[in-house]
Amino acid sequence: MARKRQQQQKRPISSSITKRRVMLFGIIAIIAAGIGAYGYKSMIPVNGKAPAFGFPANHFIKATSSANSGYLYVSQSSGSVRGLRGSGGGGGIVNPTYTFQKGNLQSIHVINEDYNTHSHHNFNIDAFNVHTKDLGYFETQTMTFVPNKTGSFEYYCSIHPEMKGNIIIEGE
Repeated sequence: MARKRQQQQKRPISSSITKRRVMLFGIIAIIAAGIGAYGYKSMIPVNGKAPAFGFPANHFIKATSSANSGYLYVSQSSGSVRGLRGSGGGGGIVNPTYTFQKGNLQSIHVINEDYNTHSHHNFNIDAFNVHTKDLGYFETQTMTFVPNKTGSFEYYCSIHPEMKGNIIIEGE
């Protein structure tokens, strides 16, 4: 009789452990699905509809201001930048011209380092649907895109029209 009571008491404990495991596995599956969906969405370029597999070329540009030059973009990259248009704010190339190959995945990392005026800035390339939000002081945003047409295109800040440069897309 005592054995039957012990066996009956153990059964509910084991079944509750099984329920806990099922719940734990369900929660883990939901988290994994969420991470997978986020990862999938993060691989889609801003001007694309499907994920782009591969590693993008990274380009770093900061928005700043200078008492001498006013508002400007300063390149923090050197690999795909052409033409030195002055130096005014951090030792990089001011309002640089970038050169990319058509079809290659590109990432532009924009940071607002406008310490002098704490103005908002943004970065736009209309031809490739690249538009950052208005970035406050020390905010950053990364935009990944695929240049899908050749030619020369302008990038600019819609808040400060003097902040602009060119992107040249060369054929494959």
